[in-house]
Amino acid sequence: MTPTQSPFPSPQSPSLGDVELLERLGVARADLLVQVSRRIVGQKDIVDGILTAVFAGGHALLVGVPGLAKTLMVQTTAQALDLKFSRIQFTPDLMPADITGTEIIEEDQASGKRSFRFVRGPVFANIVLADEVNRTPPKTQAALLQAMQEHQVTAGGQTHALPSPFFVLATQNPIEQEGTYPLPEAQLDRFMFELRVGYPSQAEEEAIVEATTADVSAEVTPVLTAEDVLALQHLVRRIPVTKALVGAAVGLVRRTRPADPAAPAFIKEYISWGAGPRASQYLVLGAKARAALDGRPLADYDDLRVVAPLVLTHRLVINFAAEAAGRAAADIVEELVRGTRWDS
Repeated sequence: MTPTQSPFPSPQSPSLGDVELLERLGVARADLLVQVSRRIVGQKDIVDGILTAVFAGGHALLVGVPGLAKTLMVQTTAQALDLKFSRIQFTPDLMPADITGTEIIEEDQASGKRSFRFVRGPVFANIVLADEVNRTPPKTQAALLQAMQEHQVTAGGQTHALPSPFFVLATQNPIEQEGTYPLPEAQLDRFMFELRVGYPSQAEEEAIVEATTADVSAEVTPVLTAEDVLALQHLVRRIPVTKALVGAAVGLVRRTRPADPAAPAFIKEYISWGAGPRASQYLVLGAKARAALDGRPLADYDDLRVVAPLVLTHRLVINFAAEAAGRAAADIVEELVRGTRWDS
């Protein structure tokens, strides 16, 4: 199938039922994983997390040490989805206009009149890789806020719409904190998922070394188009969830807040601030997207359980008692999820 022969109708088209669309999405997901695996060895859970965020319409933060192919993973995913890709290397001297774009003065050769013209920055793409996003000052980090939330940027008093679909996939290096600017909670909250990229197994690392030291270039064939992604985002929104599942998602998020009566003792002891309502929204959207990618017409508690750590970990603010006890947000969320009765 070529990208120009889209199997997916527009959101308004009644030609195919949602059940058939779900089946085709399941096939597309398998094809996407195959295409990405031509360049990326292992990391299936991370690629699945990226695809879940993409089809849910959210952004993702990839955290991992250097050399784990985070950049290549995002670039390959964009190529497999046939989406316009842009990479921004965040540095301490990067300015907001370097991301959003700037206005320049142009002179008409015939009349001699001068006028301003907006030159679009690298944020005008479908998938924007914000590489080492914590290496640039807050002023520049904030340039992404409007883009991530409203899918538009304002420059020179004019508002410019970003391409659709639009995603920000940012990377962070967790071991080098000198000279960095940690993302504020307001910006972290804009990321749907935090994906922790781990080391490969020995077998995977041997395969990586063999593949990258040979004189062979892996080609990636696009599986979907931008129109397909938009149609599938609408499909994800149409996946039904029960009132009980919504209640379970909201209840889980409320138990991360130490002031809530339902919060367990370890949350009250170790957490200063819990997750906000956006976490509840992303839990349900993530569960819907995971069900759709599996070709299932209904999200369930297992979907909620899988996406919960990805949604909650970067939204919890731990206190000094947690640091003193050697507790991290990730293991606190794991304990909370493990102790939750999902069907109650």
